[in-house]
Amino acid sequence: MHKWLSIIGIGEDGIAGLSKTAILFVDQAEIFVGGERHLAMLPPDDGRKKISWNSPFGNSIQQVIQYRNQNKLVCVLSSGDPMCYGVGASLIRYIPKEEITIIPTNSAFSLACSRLGWNYSEVETISVCGRPVSLLTSYIYPNAKLLILSEGKHTPAIVANILTTRGYGGSKITVLEKMGGVNERILTGLAQSWQETEIADLNTMAVECIAQMGIYGLSRLPGLPDDAFHHDGQLTKREVRSLTLSTLAPLPGELLWDIGSGCGSIAIEWMRTNIRCAAVAIEKNLVRSHYIADNANALGTPNLQIIRGQAPQVLGDLPTPDAIFIGGGISTPGLLEECWNSLSPGGRIMANVVTLEGEKTLFTWYEQVGGSFTRISIQRAQPLGKFLGWKAMSPVTQWVARKS
Repeated sequence: MHKWLSIIGIGEDGIAGLSKTAILFVDQAEIFVGGERHLAMLPPDDGRKKISWNSPFGNSIQQVIQYRNQNKLVCVLSSGDPMCYGVGASLIRYIPKEEITIIPTNSAFSLACSRLGWNYSEVETISVCGRPVSLLTSYIYPNAKLLILSEGKHTPAIVANILTTRGYGGSKITVLEKMGGVNERILTGLAQSWQETEIADLNTMAVECIAQMGIYGLSRLPGLPDDAFHHDGQLTKREVRSLTLSTLAPLPGELLWDIGSGCGSIAIEWMRTNIRCAAVAIEKNLVRSHYIADNANALGTPNLQIIRGQAPQVLGDLPTPDAIFIGGGISTPGLLEECWNSLSPGGRIMANVVTLEGEKTLFTWYEQVGGSFTRISIQRAQPLGKFLGWKAMSPVTQWVARKS
């Protein structure tokens, strides 16, 4: 198949700022696709067909795909680097790379680093374009440097509020507008006193996170403090949760089913380990499902999928998991069978139980598919009169098996 599609990154300096190679593809194109701002960069008398992105975005992608077998040269105009949170990353999922030519220009992130003197390899990058702004919360920690692609002119105020609410009101915010163009502008201020309202829709934010005294960052490593979660007691305690997640060993791009999710702690920490990790939290209790949603939003994993219902009945239509954790309901008839059959080849399944009945169920499955058992006993020091004494938590029996 010939390369019928080109994706050209274009900056605020328009066509004049393109390389000779990029201009060659623009000149050869018969159809242009892009946002209204990008299409307006073409000469006013350019009579070639132009298609603007519209909502839903998936329909626009289908419009591009329809030209695949029509022997037409299509050029998509994209901001900066099309593969950095850009349209190129979306199109490549539907059209083979062998049919596409991609020519980037400077991304907003690289331009921002050049303006601020930041080392690109030492910053956290995030886009909130079409994504929940609460994703930001898992990136906030003392002395972090964040680069954020804004949704629009209101994003800086929302980010400033999130920072201030979390105890980072002294953080420095820099808003960089229309970088690379004649109307480029840079605004600075502190999160706690941010009042700028006259901001261009096209802006990128830079944040230097400064924590107030007594504010500590939440690590992305497993084992957040128990009080980081809103719960009613149905919570995998910190020490057990840390061991559980280290054994589940999430890899980027993997999907977890968290069955009997309680407050969602396992699923949330699974997703916090890497931005590409995904999880589904299954919980039958209505109040606890609300806890899961609150915790996911507060801890920076708003994309956690929450299924309210009883497993195994609600599992049938879910995507194939790479790992399954069962935190409750282990004795439910048919649950382990459905989970084992649904698990991807090479996937792992784990269950934590505290009852003899739960251990009996797990041992039956151990005899069928193997695996290993671990007994976890944790003691915490607590006040005993005017002294400190050890108080044991309920021992947890943990079974894990890998599907060959």
